[in-house]
Amino acid sequence: MANSGCEDGPGQEEESFLYFAYGSNLLTERIRLRNPSAAFCCVARLRDFKLDFGNSQGKTSQTWHGGIATIFQSPGDEVWGVVWKMNKSNLNSLDEQEGVKSGTYVIIEVKVSTQEGREITCRSYLMTNYESAPPSPQYKKIICMGAEENGLPLEYQKKLRAIEPNDYRGKVSEEIEDIIKKGETKTL
Repeated sequence: MANSGCEDGPGQEEESFLYFAYGSNLLTERIRLRNPSAAFCCVARLRDFKLDFGNSQGKTSQTWHGGIATIFQSPGDEVWGVVWKMNKSNLNSLDEQEGVKSGTYVIIEVKVSTQEGREITCRSYLMTNYESAPPSPQYKKIICMGAEENGLPLEYQKKLRAIEPNDYRGKVSEEIEDIIKKGETKTL
């Protein structure tokens, strides 16, 4: 993978931004539901952070019915994810999906390292006021599907698969159910 796909042509840097995804937006089909310009750049590592799941302001996600992904500073740990190159026209839809206005997530800037060792500055999100809570089985599945689809390191994929979900057995949104079904069909 010599070209990470994150290089801008002349004038393109004003029209696009880089977004580091570590949760459900790891999966191409999921991120493109609301952000059609998302183009895969590379797999990257965020050092000195750790992945967690929680309920923003103590409220369970009505979309996912369990804890949703966030990151927090943790020296010596690392979070793997995907860098997406996106058109700035998708900034509002991404912020809306991440619940910035409602206070679910805040926007942060992170420096991530590509597998080739190059450092990239990206937009990302984290929850500041949350209670740790396990993800629903469906949410965990979407994250694991995205990690596999984009070739995150196998050790990290193993860690994701080992996350203990909650016991929610109901349905999530129809568009997410469709994505999960497609993923299950591919593995049969």
